[in-house]
Amino acid sequence: MYNDWGGGHVMARPKLAFLNDLVQAITGNERRGKRAPITEEAAARNALSRPASERLAAACDVLMGRIGDAARVAVAEQALAAYAQLTKPERHDFFVMLRDRFNSSPEAIRTAFAAYDADPSARTLVPLFNAVEPPRQTLLRRLNTAPGATLKLVHMRADLLKAIADDPELAPLDSDFGHLFASWFNRGFLTIQRIDWSTPANVLEKIMGYETVHPMKGWQDLRRRLDPADRRFYAFFHPATGDEPLIFVEVALMRDTPAEIAPILNAPALDLAEEADTAVFYSINNTLAGLKGVSFGNFLIKQVVAELAAELPSLTTYVTLSPAPGFAGWLSGVKEPEAVKLAEELDQGAWLMDAAEAERLKPQVEALAARYFTEARSKSGAPRDPVARFHLGNGAAAWRVNWPGDRSDGAVKRAHGLMINYLYEPAAIEAQHEAFVRDGTIATGAPLAAILSR
Repeated sequence: MYNDWGGGHVMARPKLAFLNDLVQAITGNERRGKRAPITEEAAARNALSRPASERLAAACDVLMGRIGDAARVAVAEQALAAYAQLTKPERHDFFVMLRDRFNSSPEAIRTAFAAYDADPSARTLVPLFNAVEPPRQTLLRRLNTAPGATLKLVHMRADLLKAIADDPELAPLDSDFGHLFASWFNRGFLTIQRIDWSTPANVLEKIMGYETVHPMKGWQDLRRRLDPADRRFYAFFHPATGDEPLIFVEVALMRDTPAEIAPILNAPALDLAEEADTAVFYSINNTLAGLKGVSFGNFLIKQVVAELAAELPSLTTYVTLSPAPGFAGWLSGVKEPEAVKLAEELDQGAWLMDAAEAERLKPQVEALAARYFTEARSKSGAPRDPVARFHLGNGAAAWRVNWPGDRSDGAVKRAHGLMINYLYEPAAIEAQHEAFVRDGTIATGAPLAAILSR
């Protein structure tokens, strides 16, 4: 048995005879020209020694034909193995083939639409839907029957996103991957796990590699972030991707809302934990580039809040300490004389070593930061800052700006050291989420509102 994700496969490895359709697709014409017959096994060996791009194209054609379940699994496995051997230019050619050879038929769409237009009913809608859906979606589903296929397809989409950056004409393919992944990675399939020092080492190694917000310096750094006295660490997993974490969140249990990240990252281990009243989400990492656009974080944060509330009744406040990765870029584009001067002074960096200079600049930074979080918009009208889009879309409020909050090189370059607390109030999350989605309303906390009213 196997499921649609490619996970849970218990079927025995297919014999070479199951690859007969693939062999015929690759070598059929050549075999017909031979005088001496060759065995099935020899033909398979010849076929599987062909260039990866040739094997992959033939496997895709076979998968879209009439083929039994056992043979489909075997051919899908061969197709994904061939894809893994492609060079970057060959991957591009494969994506072009997917786009063109397995695209919807305009004639079939016109015919189905004419029938629906003449009789707009459920009966005629199904053929129209089937005609509009590109056959490559079926191909991807059939590739997904191979053992471990889901994670391989996620990596394939990561390759596609890179290819689209060089060739935007490939963009329609990403809609197909996005459509399928939104279903395959539905919240109902995700499982939450608390990560601690007893978690298998291979998972811990992956987490160390995936941490990009505040990179870890080694095992001791990781262990400190897992310390049960004042830390919690949670991750989402999917049954089809095994021990691959999809997203994880790091939590510090504190007595107050922090304004700087260094005291959290560098805090010594505690012998005895104080009773915390504040849970601080200080690092959230999506791990797989191929799952870009598939939302996990909103579910993870809400579930972690529920887990923490049940475990630690003393907690009354749930906040983030978040970066502002777009602030420096936005500020450089503000043409008001005061903003131009401030950007120059921040770039000079004297404030990094001079506390008095930082104190002098602080009111100006806070004022422009408040505008950035509440007014700066992308072309689509959403908040310009990607972290703001994430938390505000989850129902949080932009609560307090903190400067300087992060003096690390990356944070200084991207945000002049700016950080922000987003506040998650369980009773207000749903209403604020709805207002943001419906009207673009940005909920603000009292500290940020006070800056805006200056």
